[in-house]
Amino acid sequence: MSRIGRLPMTIPAGVEVKIDGSEVHVKGPKGELTRQVSSHVSVMLEDNRVIVKRESDEAIARSLHGTTRALINNMITGVSTGFSKVLEVQGVGYRVEQDGQNITLHVGYSHPVVVKPPEGISFEVDTKTRQLKVNGYDKETVGQTAANIREVRPPEPYKGKGIRYLGEKVRHKAGKTAKA
Repeated sequence: MSRIGRLPMTIPAGVEVKIDGSEVHVKGPKGELTRQVSSHVSVMLEDNRVIVKRESDEAIARSLHGTTRALINNMITGVSTGFSKVLEVQGVGYRVEQDGQNITLHVGYSHPVVVKPPEGISFEVDTKTRQLKVNGYDKETVGQTAANIREVRPPEPYKGKGIRYLGEKVRHKAGKTAKA
């Protein structure tokens, strides 16, 4: 039995969960999410708790048991408290600015790069520390948006310049040595 899959999920106040066949709808103060659940697992509501059970002991059902539970738990957490990822911009002359909802990245290209947020995502910029915070209620969208921003200028190993996650360690390489 999956250790993660068998844990019940408590529904916090202000969050509404509906199960319609193989679809799970979660609605809360931050937003609304819907996810299709596999036929190998079943999702039930029992006195303000969500329980995920597998239909059989096949390998596919065992693998989907914990995954489904984690996805539904992320939906519940997202619509109640939300998720965020913090990126930092490092490099001489590199900066990030906020233009309304969009952000503009000045990261060493001949032109500024404008990033528009997808639906349900918001940006917060701290110009003093050159940090960018990606906020949203869908964990998958928050992570993908942060990865797309990092992809504009990933950190390079020689000087460490670029966009990186907060706390990310970048392995530094030694440059070429001059011949004597």
